[in-house]
This record gives sequence, C-alpha cells and structure tokens, in this order.
Amino acid sequence: MNAPLSSYSPASPADTLRAALAGLLDGLPPTQAARAVERLIASYRGTTPTDAPILRDRADVAAYAAYRMPATFEAVRSALGALADAAPEGWAPGSQVDVGGGTGAAVWAVADTWAGERDVTVLDWAEPALALGRELAGSCDRLASVRWQRSRIGAALTIESADLVTVSYVLKELTADDRRAVVDAAAAAASPDGAVVVVEPGTPDGYERIIEARRRLTDAGFHIAAPCPHSAACPIEPGTDWCHFSARVSRSSLHRQVKGGSLAYEDEKFSYVAATRFAPERPAARITRRPQIRKGQALLDLCEAEGALGRETVTKRHGPLYRAARDADWGDAWPPAP
Repeated sequence: MNAPLSSYSPASPADTLRAALAGLLDGLPPTQAARAVERLIASYRGTTPTDAPILRDRADVAAYAAYRMPATFEAVRSALGALADAAPEGWAPGSQVDVGGGTGAAVWAVADTWAGERDVTVLDWAEPALALGRELAGSCDRLASVRWQRSRIGAALTIESADLVTVSYVLKELTADDRRAVVDAAAAAASPDGAVVVVEPGTPDGYERIIEARRRLTDAGFHIAAPCPHSAACPIEPGTDWCHFSARVSRSSLHRQVKGGSLAYEDEKFSYVAATRFAPERPAARITRRPQIRKGQALLDLCEAEGALGRETVTKRHGPLYRAARDADWGDAWPPAP
C-alpha cells in the first residue's frame, strides 16, 4: 500500500500551515474576529443554500481560516489517508483541482499526504478567500505554483482534467441542481487513473449529500475506495443512522474564545467518500463507531465488504488481534494490515 507522509513530521505542510495560521489574526480585534466566526457558523448551519459567497471580506476570510481551516484540513487529511491506503503502490496524484477550495485547506492536506510537487488549481467564487489562500500558500515552497482561480461553483462549472478532484465542505452551500452538476463535473474531470474525494460535515444532512454524491460517482463508473469496503449501496437504512467519522483538531485561542471551555483540542465530525477510476485495494471491513472496550473484550461496529453492517467481538483469547482491537480507532480498516 501507499505510505503517505506523516502529518506531524518536522517541517511538514501541516506544521507550516499551523505556523502560518498562528499570526493570521494579528491586527484584527478579537471581538471582531469572534463576531465574524459566529456569523459564519450561523450561515453554515442554516438550511437555505446561497447563490452568493458566504465569505465576503478580509475579516470574514481571516476569521474563517483561523477558526475553520484546521478542522477542514484534518478532516480532508483523514479522507486522503484512507484513499492513499486503498491506492495501488506508488500511486500519487500528479495534479489536483480543488473545487470551492476557498483558502486551500484541501491543497495543504494533499501536500501533507503525498510527497512531491504537482499541478494544482483552486476554484472558488470568493476573491477574498482566494487572495488569503494565495498568501498562506506563499509560506510553503511546494504550494508556490498553485493557481487560485475565481469561478462560480454551480451548474456552469467546468473543471480541467486532474488526477485528483477534491470537493470539501462545499455542497451544503449549493442548491440541489448545482450539487448534482458539481459532482458530475468532478467525475468527468478525473483522469483515467484519477480519483474524486468529497467531504461534508458529519451531520445527518451532510451524510445525505455524501450518499447522493457517492451514488452519482458509482453511476459514472467509479469504484468506492473509502470509507466503504465495497461499492454496493450503503447498508444504513435511511433515517435510522448516518455514517460519519472524527478527526482530532488542536484548538486555537480563537476556538476557545468563541466556544468557551479549556480543552486544547476538539473533534471534527465529517462524512466523506473517496471514489476512484482504478480498482482500489479495499479492507475487509471498516470500523464505523468508537470501539467499545470492556473487561477482556472489544466490540467493533463494522461496515463489511459484503455491503452489510455487523459487529465483531474480539476477546483476550484472540491474542494479538485483541491487542490490535484495543488500539483500533473509529474509521480504521479492520482487521489491521500485518
């Protein structure tokens, strides 16, 4: 399997991004940043799609980047890690188009997953977001050549061919017709050995948007590489549950100011689908809930390769497998690779 880069290696893109974000709000009054964040949270949690950019000016974009970019980065990085595990040995995208990429969190996540330089274009309709994304990318040599292109994200969108098309935290902002058009455009743009990764908030409605995107991608001939260990229909009965995962995010002072509390981290819940034109190397199952660790046993809720949900109980008598189950996390492939 591919060996993606560590997110926490010295001088990794993740480290560089954190350093760039640390001073982003210098000169912006904390109360102004907090008000901008609160307004953005209300916009993103609303139910009415918009036909105009949510990020309106430098203050909005700076607040968004400082508050949301780390969480978006970690969620997309988790999805890309699953894609890297499912890809054939040696596969890495030689090009990327990030649809609705804003300040570029998915671009940073790709750089943190696969080594080397690639041809990258970020499409977004908010010029202030593109400007700040370009500014942040200037702190990373590998992102210096990224193209930041203003484009309306909707039915008229055209996407140049790329090995990897990312669409993260975008579909909620669009009407139903525009969502379908964007997913179809992403599918059409993926190269013959390419992939599409779509990430949305880990809410019931975010999962529904992922399921719709997943269905359109399989209808277009794509294989599901992750999180599902199969390309069959999702086994979750509609309305009873939703598939989502969690990524750990370090909390900045702005996070603590807006949300309160003293924890140094929070967990970003997200739903995603990674689809490929090539046949992926899928695991036998994936853990879909936090493992329940009890005395002498571990209970694992699984989505299985046969397209069904199941639960596996691993006890001490299973030896090394029991130790692996105790160390397993939500979203991990199961059983672990030798």
